[in-house]
Amino acid sequence: MRNATEYDLCVIGGGAAGLVAAAGAASLGAKVLLVEKRALGGDCLHVGCVPSKTLIHSAKVAQIIRDAERFGIAASTPVIDLSKVMQRVRRVIAQIEPNDSPERFAGLGVDVVFGVGQFTGPNLFTVNGRQVCAKNFVIATGTGPAIPPLPGVENIPYLTNETLFAVKEPIPHLLVLGGGPIGCEMAQSLARLGSRVTLFDLAPRLLPREDDDMSAVLYQQFKQEGVDVHLGIKVLKFEYANGEVRVLLEHPQQGQYRLSGSHLLIAAGRKPNLENLGLRLTGVELDNGRLILDARLRTSNKNIYACGDVAGPYLFTHMAEHQAGVVLKNALFHWPSKARTRNIPWCTYTDPELARVGLSETEAVAQGITHRVYRFPFADIDRAVTADETVGMSKIITTPRGKLLGACIVGPQAGELIAEYVLALAKGMSAADLSNTIHIYPTLAQINRRVADQSLKEALTPQRKRWLKWLFGLRG
Repeated sequence: MRNATEYDLCVIGGGAAGLVAAAGAASLGAKVLLVEKRALGGDCLHVGCVPSKTLIHSAKVAQIIRDAERFGIAASTPVIDLSKVMQRVRRVIAQIEPNDSPERFAGLGVDVVFGVGQFTGPNLFTVNGRQVCAKNFVIATGTGPAIPPLPGVENIPYLTNETLFAVKEPIPHLLVLGGGPIGCEMAQSLARLGSRVTLFDLAPRLLPREDDDMSAVLYQQFKQEGVDVHLGIKVLKFEYANGEVRVLLEHPQQGQYRLSGSHLLIAAGRKPNLENLGLRLTGVELDNGRLILDARLRTSNKNIYACGDVAGPYLFTHMAEHQAGVVLKNALFHWPSKARTRNIPWCTYTDPELARVGLSETEAVAQGITHRVYRFPFADIDRAVTADETVGMSKIITTPRGKLLGACIVGPQAGELIAEYVLALAKGMSAADLSNTIHIYPTLAQINRRVADQSLKEALTPQRKRWLKWLFGLRG
């Protein structure tokens, strides 16, 4: 006897993507089941965006106290109790958590089930001994920390983003493996909160997806704040003895040397959570452990979709929400909606922040795209000067005729300032459009106009200037 179809949509995973998909489908009249193995909210709420940004803010307050002399106020050494900082992290999570509560989603018409389940057929999912049949399924199980198979790492009581925010004891010396966004954010924050921090990575620079000149700003800031950075190295092995983590490194020029610390944070990338889902029974195909998806976010089983971090390639909450909307259009209404893959903005919340959207200078060169690059420093923005936050710059990449191709900002509030470029790229705007837009004075946002002005100034060649003087009888 065939199972009767019970649900229009079964969503597996209660993180950002799964919650948006489930709530959206229910609001549109679909019968929805949401399956989550731990707690609604996913990584973003419990071990990602919310706790990390809370920790970052506490760290910035500590740094302001330390640097208060810059503002004409007596500076002091902040007295930091890491356990109290982590208590605040948990309070913030608890404050936001009701937005993702099971009761709220039940009120929206979503059936919520907690438990570990797996597929038992192409359109069957079993959880807590209950077999569920649905027209369509959504895999939104997220990602977990990738632990590189380095010699000895299995013997180290290492931390990841999933365990760091539960730490209650002091961290005298933190070793950080990984110079990507998570590694950089946590390295700087823990250093500001009183830990000695050493960061090391195989990559030749911090944030290797970014242009050299932009990541170099962050590197200099780290050095200034006392973060010990080792780049372009190879990890040979880990050891753990007498409560101390030891790592043997090898540098191409410097040879082998050792580092040691009290704690190790591994921030070496993410891997999709697909284990034990029973995908072999569904016809869903994988490539090197990752889902094969079409532009509509369908797997090779056209009734099974994926969205959020597990779908990739952009592991951002705002991308998860976008992908959830794409899945709903396709799964519920057979509307051939495609996920965006261009002009996706992101931000690394170090201090200074680093945000980007569109094409980078490195990518333009690699793809052989004829382009122009314009920069403008925060040191020449009056609002940045008044706040003594002058480290960094804005950079835009345009076509030779000035159409915007990409933008990157490293500096104060870069994550907020990048939004203007996101809109400009979406609307196909040019540097001239940005230059001709009135920006409030004094604001940090003026840097978006000032960098665009550089394109217009470049167009005013000496020959054109002489022509204008002759045509209009100018005397300068």
